[in-house]
Amino acid sequence: MRRVYFIVMMWALGLCAGRADAAEVARLQNGFGVRYEHRTTVGGNTRLYLTNDSSGYVDVPTAEISGYEEAPVDSSAAGVKTSLPEPVAASVPLGEVIGSVSRTYDLDPDLLNSVIRAESGFNPRAVSRKGAQGLMQLMPKTAATLGVADPLDAAANVDGGSRYLRALLEHYNFDLIKALAAYNAGPERVTQYGGVPPYRETRAYVARIVHDYNRKKRAVGR
Repeated sequence: MRRVYFIVMMWALGLCAGRADAAEVARLQNGFGVRYEHRTTVGGNTRLYLTNDSSGYVDVPTAEISGYEEAPVDSSAAGVKTSLPEPVAASVPLGEVIGSVSRTYDLDPDLLNSVIRAESGFNPRAVSRKGAQGLMQLMPKTAATLGVADPLDAAANVDGGSRYLRALLEHYNFDLIKALAAYNAGPERVTQYGGVPPYRETRAYVARIVHDYNRKKRAVGR
C-alpha cells in the first residue's frame, strides 16, 4: 500500500527574492504535490512560496523533489466530496483504530497521530469553544455529513475525521499543507485566500502538525 509521507523541514513566514515561474506543482518523491506561486533555492532546500506576496512558504529538501509540473485547474471553489469507502466499524483500542483506518483510507498512521495530537491531545471527550468534538474535533455539521452519529465515540470520530482528511488531500491534489489548513479553517477559507489563510491559529496548527510528523519520520529514519 502506498503510504503518503510528506517531509517538510520548515514552515514559517518570510520574504525572499529570486523568483521562478508561478502556478506550478512541486512533485515530491513521496507522492505528494505542493502547489506554489514561485520558488528559490536556499542551501540544500528549495523554498516554495505559497502566496504571491511571499507571506508564506515551505522549505523542502531539493533531493526530495522529483520534478515540477504545471498546476492543475484549482478545484478549491467546488465542494469537497467525501464519497470514500464505508466507515470502519470498530470498538477496539485507539492504536488499532488508527491502524485500521489508515489502511482503509491509505493514510500514514503517523500523520493521523500528529493530527489527533494537535486537535485534541488524544482526549476523546474534548469539546472546543466552537463546538468541535472528539479526537479529531469534528464540528456537528461535518460529523453529520460524514455519518458520525456520536462524535465522542473514539472509533467513529477517527474514522470520520480520517475520511474527511483523505477527501481534502484528494481535493487539493495531495497538497498536505492546503489539506491541513482546510481541515482547520475550512475549504472556503483556503479558497478565499488561495492557500493557507492568514490566521495565526491556522498557521500555528499546520506548523505544529508538520513539525510533529517530521519528528516521527526522522525518528523512523534513525
